[in-house]
Amino acid sequence: MLVTTKEVEVRYAETDQMGVVYHANYLIWMEIGRTALIEELGFNYAELEKDGIISPVLDIQASYKKPLRYGEKAIVKTWIEEYDGFRSTYGYEILKENGDLAVTGFSQHVCIRKENFRPVSFRKLYPEWHEAYEKAKRK
Repeated sequence: MLVTTKEVEVRYAETDQMGVVYHANYLIWMEIGRTALIEELGFNYAELEKDGIISPVLDIQASYKKPLRYGEKAIVKTWIEEYDGFRSTYGYEILKENGDLAVTGFSQHVCIRKENFRPVSFRKLYPEWHEAYEKAKRK
Protein backbone atom coordinates (compact mmCIF):
# COMPACT_ATOMS: atom_id res chain seq x y z
CA MET A 1 0.00 0.00 0.00
CA LEU A 2 1.36 3.39 -1.01
CA VAL A 3 1.12 6.11 1.66
CA THR A 4 1.99 9.67 0.64
CA THR A 5 3.18 12.17 3.24
CA LYS A 6 2.76 15.91 2.80
CA GLU A 7 3.79 18.58 5.32
CA VAL A 8 1.57 21.63 5.73
CA GLU A 9 2.50 24.67 7.78
CA VAL A 10 -0.42 25.90 9.90
CA ARG A 11 -1.07 29.52 8.95
CA TYR A 12 -2.70 32.06 11.24
CA ALA A 13 -5.64 32.50 8.83
CA GLU A 14 -6.47 28.79 9.27
CA THR A 15 -7.15 29.15 12.99
CA ASP A 16 -10.36 30.11 14.76
CA GLN A 17 -11.12 32.29 17.77
CA MET A 18 -9.91 29.50 20.07
CA GLY A 19 -6.50 29.54 18.40
CA VAL A 20 -6.84 26.08 16.85
CA VAL A 21 -7.19 25.05 13.21
CA TYR A 22 -10.75 25.67 12.01
CA HIS A 23 -12.32 22.30 11.19
CA ALA A 24 -12.98 22.96 7.47
CA ASN A 25 -9.26 23.49 6.84
CA TYR A 26 -8.63 19.80 7.47
CA LEU A 27 -10.74 19.05 4.39
CA ILE A 28 -8.46 21.32 2.34
CA TRP A 29 -5.44 19.50 3.72
CA MET A 30 -7.04 16.19 2.73
CA GLU A 31 -7.27 17.51 -0.82
CA ILE A 32 -3.61 18.52 -0.69
CA GLY A 33 -2.75 14.99 0.44
CA ARG A 34 -4.95 13.40 -2.24
CA THR A 35 -3.36 15.54 -4.95
CA ALA A 36 0.13 14.60 -3.70
CA LEU A 37 -0.79 10.91 -3.82
CA ILE A 38 -2.07 11.17 -7.38
CA GLU A 39 1.07 13.06 -8.41
CA GLU A 40 3.28 10.45 -6.74
CA LEU A 41 1.52 7.84 -8.87
CA GLY A 42 2.48 9.91 -11.93
CA PHE A 43 -0.88 11.53 -12.74
CA ASN A 44 -2.72 14.80 -12.09
CA TYR A 45 -6.24 16.19 -11.92
CA ALA A 46 -5.53 18.86 -14.54
CA GLU A 47 -5.18 16.20 -17.24
CA LEU A 48 -8.56 14.74 -16.28
CA GLU A 49 -10.18 18.15 -16.43
CA LYS A 50 -8.72 18.77 -19.90
CA ASP A 51 -10.54 15.60 -20.96
CA GLY A 52 -13.80 16.91 -19.47
CA ILE A 53 -13.65 14.58 -16.45
CA ILE A 54 -14.17 15.84 -12.89
CA SER A 55 -14.10 13.97 -9.59
CA PRO A 56 -16.70 15.20 -7.09
CA VAL A 57 -16.82 14.12 -3.46
CA LEU A 58 -19.55 11.56 -2.72
CA ASP A 59 -18.85 11.29 0.98
CA ILE A 60 -16.35 12.78 3.42
CA GLN A 61 -15.70 12.19 7.10
CA ALA A 62 -13.27 13.57 9.66
CA SER A 63 -12.73 12.62 13.31
CA TYR A 64 -10.89 15.18 15.40
CA LYS A 65 -8.49 13.86 18.05
CA LYS A 66 -6.11 16.68 19.04
CA PRO A 67 -5.94 20.32 17.97
CA LEU A 68 -3.31 21.82 15.74
CA ARG A 69 -2.32 25.45 16.30
CA TYR A 70 -0.75 28.33 14.42
CA GLY A 71 3.00 27.84 13.96
CA GLU A 72 2.82 24.04 14.07
CA LYS A 73 3.22 21.72 11.12
CA ALA A 74 0.61 19.19 10.06
CA ILE A 75 1.78 15.93 8.52
CA VAL A 76 -0.88 14.66 6.09
CA LYS A 77 -0.73 10.94 5.29
CA THR A 78 -2.91 9.75 2.41
CA TRP A 79 -3.60 6.36 0.84
CA ILE A 80 -6.16 4.59 -1.33
CA GLU A 81 -8.43 2.77 1.08
CA GLU A 82 -10.76 1.27 -1.54
CA TYR A 83 -11.05 1.37 -5.31
CA ASP A 84 -13.46 -0.50 -7.60
CA GLY A 85 -12.88 1.01 -11.05
CA PHE A 86 -15.58 3.66 -10.50
CA ARG A 87 -15.28 4.89 -6.92
CA SER A 88 -12.11 5.75 -5.03
CA THR A 89 -11.99 6.05 -1.26
CA TYR A 90 -8.95 7.81 0.17
CA GLY A 91 -7.87 7.43 3.79
CA TYR A 92 -6.19 10.17 5.78
CA GLU A 93 -4.29 10.68 9.00
CA ILE A 94 -3.20 14.16 9.96
CA LEU A 95 -0.48 14.16 12.58
CA LYS A 96 1.15 16.78 14.74
CA GLU A 97 4.94 17.21 14.36
CA ASN A 98 5.49 15.08 17.46
CA GLY A 99 3.57 12.19 15.88
CA ASP A 100 0.33 12.66 17.85
CA LEU A 101 -2.76 11.92 15.81
CA ALA A 102 -4.82 15.08 15.20
CA VAL A 103 -7.42 13.89 12.64
CA THR A 104 -8.46 10.71 10.85
CA GLY A 105 -10.78 10.63 7.89
CA PHE A 106 -11.76 9.46 4.46
CA SER A 107 -13.26 10.84 1.28
CA GLN A 108 -15.04 8.96 -1.48
CA HIS A 109 -15.00 10.19 -5.09
CA VAL A 110 -16.29 9.17 -8.48
CA CYS A 111 -15.18 10.40 -11.89
CA ILE A 112 -17.89 11.89 -14.09
CA ARG A 113 -18.20 13.65 -17.42
CA LYS A 114 -18.45 17.37 -16.79
CA GLU A 115 -21.03 17.97 -19.53
CA ASN A 116 -23.63 15.46 -18.25
CA PHE A 117 -22.49 14.33 -14.79
CA ARG A 118 -22.54 10.68 -15.87
CA PRO A 119 -20.03 8.36 -14.17
CA VAL A 120 -17.16 6.98 -16.22
CA SER A 121 -15.31 3.72 -15.83
CA PHE A 122 -11.77 4.56 -14.83
CA ARG A 123 -10.86 1.01 -15.74
CA LYS A 124 -11.88 1.59 -19.39
CA LEU A 125 -11.12 5.29 -19.89
CA TYR A 126 -7.78 5.46 -18.02
CA PRO A 127 -6.29 1.95 -17.85
CA GLU A 128 -2.91 3.30 -16.61
CA TRP A 129 -4.57 5.05 -13.66
CA HIS A 130 -6.67 1.98 -12.98
CA GLU A 131 -3.62 -0.27 -12.84
CA ALA A 132 -1.72 2.18 -10.61
CA TYR A 133 -4.69 2.44 -8.21
CA GLU A 134 -5.04 -1.34 -8.07
CA LYS A 135 -1.37 -1.66 -7.13
CA ALA A 136 -1.42 1.21 -4.64
CA LYS A 137 -4.64 0.46 -2.75
CA ARG A 138 -4.84 -1.06 0.69
CA LYS A 139 -4.87 -4.86 0.48
